[in-house]
Amino acid sequence: MDTSQKFVQIVEFETDRIDEMRALAEEGEQRVTGRADGPKRRLVVKDRNRPNRYLVIIEFDSYEEAMRNSDDPETGKFAERMAALCTRPPSFTDCDVQDTTEFS
Repeated sequence: MDTSQKFVQIVEFETDRIDEMRALAEEGEQRVTGRADGPKRRLVVKDRNRPNRYLVIIEFDSYEEAMRNSDDPETGKFAERMAALCTRPPSFTDCDVQDTTEFS
């Protein structure tokens, strides 16, 4: 695997407690901001057709950095707290970035 290849994890979840989820996310941001192996970008989107369904796209510089982040015990605690706010278990999809294009 090319270790310079960017990596994205997509987290799909449903919740009727989005304000609590946002507060939890802000708390998590403080923990990972500035960490060398932490996420570089996060995008949160809401499904217009399915109320309470969200997708979070989290970008890392590499798969290896994402796995170091996942192995952090604090990440595990965060995931447990997140799952407790969901109406069904979240799902995770791991993706190697193939191409990106910036449109102006």
